[in-house]
Amino acid sequence: MTEAQPHRVTVNLALTGASGAQYGLRLLQCLLAAGCRVHFMISKAAQVVVATETELRLPGRPEAMQSYLVEHFGAASDQLLVFGREDWFAPPASGSGSRAPLVICPCSTGTLSALATGASNNLIERAGDVALKERRQLILVPREAPYSEVHLDNMLRLTRMGATIMPASPGFYHRPQSIEDLVDFVVARILDHLDQPQDLMPRWGQQRLDRKLERAETGSNEAARQDKDDL
Repeated sequence: MTEAQPHRVTVNLALTGASGAQYGLRLLQCLLAAGCRVHFMISKAAQVVVATETELRLPGRPEAMQSYLVEHFGAASDQLLVFGREDWFAPPASGSGSRAPLVICPCSTGTLSALATGASNNLIERAGDVALKERRQLILVPREAPYSEVHLDNMLRLTRMGATIMPASPGFYHRPQSIEDLVDFVVARILDHLDQPQDLMPRWGQQRLDRKLERAETGSNEAARQDKDDL
């Protein structure tokens, strides 16, 4: 009898042509480091953005891109699958595929529009359509400013359909010291929603809780010492 293999979490991840490729690439890195299997999709516009905003030069063919990213992130060869924009046999393209969550990060306003109107002109749009109709987790990370009424209306429609709209709006209460810290803030929030452990940033109130626990422990030790002295 063969030994059962440990369950591996699968996440569908798509990058589209909005600025903020660093968010999607950092999320990919974290998911692979956590041992997840990632079904990766990237639009042509996103490839241009990646080349503009980062030092990466992604190959055009899915197979070559897959090998490149596996080596770049030091992932296992079976962890990452890259699908082309019209690979209709990819698991995210059908409701009978795996029930993996879908994250589109960054999510262009064009993709928001396509999802809000039910368009399925490529694999990313079809994957989003499937996530909505199957009531699967769908996280959209738009990075645009300002938002027009059309953008806001599309986000409201998608929220009502069950999607989570998570704009790439990093906070500052953790006192970021670098651009990487700002990127990690957003990625940490995405990982939280995916129920994936993360230590990219401290939890809200965690430092205060740690101090309270430390004071309580110090107080208990002091009380114990006084009890010993009284004997």
